[in-house]
Amino acid sequence: MTRSILYGICTDQSLPYRTLVDRWQYYEELGFDSIWDCDHFVRPSDPTSDYFEGWTLLAAMAAVTSRVRVGCLVASNTFRHPALLAQQAITIDHVSDGRLELGIGAGWFVEEHERFGVAFGEPGGLVGKFHEAVEVIDSLLRGETTTYEGQHYRLRGARLRPQPMQRPRPPLTMGAHRPRMLRICARYADRWNSYGTVDGMAARNRMLDEACLEIGRDPGEITRSFYGWVPNLTSVGMPDPWSGPEAFAEVVGRYSEVGVNEFIFDQPRADQLDNAAEIAAQVLRS
Repeated sequence: MTRSILYGICTDQSLPYRTLVDRWQYYEELGFDSIWDCDHFVRPSDPTSDYFEGWTLLAAMAAVTSRVRVGCLVASNTFRHPALLAQQAITIDHVSDGRLELGIGAGWFVEEHERFGVAFGEPGGLVGKFHEAVEVIDSLLRGETTTYEGQHYRLRGARLRPQPMQRPRPPLTMGAHRPRMLRICARYADRWNSYGTVDGMAARNRMLDEACLEIGRDPGEITRSFYGWVPNLTSVGMPDPWSGPEAFAEVVGRYSEVGVNEFIFDQPRADQLDNAAEIAAQVLRS
């Protein structure tokens, strides 16, 4: 029986590699639907800590898991050409035997761009560049020979082989919080991911519904995904979901009331792993 609500975990890339392998396999065994890492040069909350590269790590984690869906929450469009991201996605889709969720966003962490000399551009231009990138990625992943004339990207008879395992392409997850980005989600996304207050998620959810109806798309085709990490959750009056089943249920209950049907939480602390097992037994296997 398929659950009406999906549950995922986003892991900390500052942990040692062997610990990450153990954690991903543990969360898969518990029954979580998806596991994710992130796409940064440095950890935003602690730029001095160790931090593995997200897409290389994702390929490794895909190879040591067998059931759970895997993804990067989300790839920064400022870091690489969309054709390269599409090729990385195809490769990991094969490594995972068709379990990839392709996450992409416009980019946001200015400090790491400045530190590593990566062009960020004007904030207003990020959305236009992202829109073009999504069009390129969508075409390439569908196996089409792509010629594209955009302001930011130009392709001439480009084609990627092999095609991905998942057809017509791996699902696209888009991080989006404002109207222009939500309109792009309405046209291309299989999953929309955001964060914030219950009221904020409700308002964005309505905007996404409206954007879908404007182009004649069924809003129900898009998964409504919430990303929660403890400092952000507690700042908006929510409990730490890993403190126990009641707290987990409270967060899920509040956000599901406004249309959220997937929850991706930062992984529990090491001292909360038993709590995660108890939550999984009550929620994921019920």
